[in-house]
Amino acid sequence: MKTYTPKADEIQHDWWLVDATDKPLGRLAAEIAKVIRGKHKPMYTPHLDTGDNVVVINAEKVRLTGKKADQKQYFRHSGYMGGERFIPFRRMIETHPERVIELAVKGMLPKNALGRVLRSKLKVYAGTEHPHQGQKPAPLEL
Repeated sequence: MKTYTPKADEIQHDWWLVDATDKPLGRLAAEIAKVIRGKHKPMYTPHLDTGDNVVVINAEKVRLTGKKADQKQYFRHSGYMGGERFIPFRRMIETHPERVIELAVKGMLPKNALGRVLRSKLKVYAGTEHPHQGQKPAPLEL
């Protein structure tokens, strides 16, 4: 028996709408990564883009459990000596609430060229408005 590999014209990319209101960040990111990767489809292939597009709204209303809201920090480095910056979760959710979900999903996708393509399938918005009404995203219950 030969392994089945889907052809490019057989792969259908759907659009999903996720409301992040009062959802735990890690569980939300894990489900979004699964849909973006295509693992929920029977034709899933690890080396192909078989996943769907996901639009996340209300990113500023995502929550963390326990004391993580006070303890979690995001790291970035300028590339220069002593250029480390640690941004607390509370400041990140106030200034850039989209990045919180984007970084959580990024950590759950492959770290290669396919992962970079898959990352472009995630659209995150702080409020309820988004410019993807034309794609008619179906609501995804998590």
